[in-house]
Amino acid sequence: MTNKIKDAIYTKRYVYNLHFHLIWCTKYRNKTFTNEKLSNEMKDILQRVADDNEIVIEKMEVMPDHVHMLISFPPRKSAVDVIKALKGRSAFLFLQTHPEIRQKQYWSGHLWSSSYYLGSLGNMSKDVVERYIKVV
Repeated sequence: MTNKIKDAIYTKRYVYNLHFHLIWCTKYRNKTFTNEKLSNEMKDILQRVADDNEIVIEKMEVMPDHVHMLISFPPRKSAVDVIKALKGRSAFLFLQTHPEIRQKQYWSGHLWSSSYYLGSLGNMSKDVVERYIKVV
């Protein structure tokens, strides 16, 4: 392809432009990441997990009781598997490093709430795509 699509990721087999806004909270909305050190530590852990799982973190913010991410991943990966990797592995690594936080706030061993929000982003709105399909 000679004309590059803005924000698309090119591989040998396919081109994709999948970007997602992902949000999840700590269990019971506990305020865990209350200082820069803890917040940065979680950012580092999440980046390592992403690197190990072909997930591109475009933007990330770790708040005291929740995480916001703008991510992209190959279309052969399911969103559920991506979220499971990010939440599961990061919780394990963080609580392993901080047994005092686990004992005080997360005695059940679950750092994150089981729920999350995942929204897809695109360079065209649903209305634009519907109009295009109708014309073709």
